[in-house]
Amino acid sequence: MAASYFDVDGTLVSTNLVHPTVFYMMRQPTPLHSLAKLGKAFVRAPILALAEMQDRRLFNEMLFMSYGGMSEDRLLTLAEEAFDKVLKPNIYPGAKELVRTCKDKGHEVVLVSGALDFLMQLLAEHLGGCSVIANKLEMKDRFATGKLLRPVVAGPEKAKLVRDHARANGHDLDACFAYSDSYSDVPMLSIVGNPAAVNPDRKLQLLASTYHWPIIRLDRAA
Repeated sequence: MAASYFDVDGTLVSTNLVHPTVFYMMRQPTPLHSLAKLGKAFVRAPILALAEMQDRRLFNEMLFMSYGGMSEDRLLTLAEEAFDKVLKPNIYPGAKELVRTCKDKGHEVVLVSGALDFLMQLLAEHLGGCSVIANKLEMKDRFATGKLLRPVVAGPEKAKLVRDHARANGHDLDACFAYSDSYSDVPMLSIVGNPAAVNPDRKLQLLASTYHWPIIRLDRAA
């Protein structure tokens, strides 16, 4: 029994974690609140850029601090608008067809993303019903604390989460597929029997060519 595990940002959509975060920061209860959020983010931007280059987990934790103080109700109320305006228009040509092909083969399709779970659930529904492994915000008294619940879905941790999911759901990893655009996801790609590079960055493309992994372009219209 097989499953297909998909990275999301850069693989199925052209957006990244920053885009929905900015959407939420710009939709605070008042313009002053939005300006304050954006101002803090601007000050922290150089540190975030450095963190992204060095440690994806640290980058995720620092970025999602921006959600601190937002109510759970507001986050969920704005989720459909965030999906419609940020994610949906940026789904790559061919992404839905590739997911459908995997499902037609009888695979469980699983989105493995550092994005927030409530946004990934909407994407999963749009793509035809997928399972989701994604980050979750810690809530206290129905307000986001700015922290992520463990485990943080990023970097090598994604490989462990895929392994755990496969074991829990009776999937043979040797028969499973994994798709990503990023060299940082090599651990996840390496634990399945059928890895594929999708819209790959330069390092992943070189690695895929060396090991004869399929290279798929979804970021170009047919």
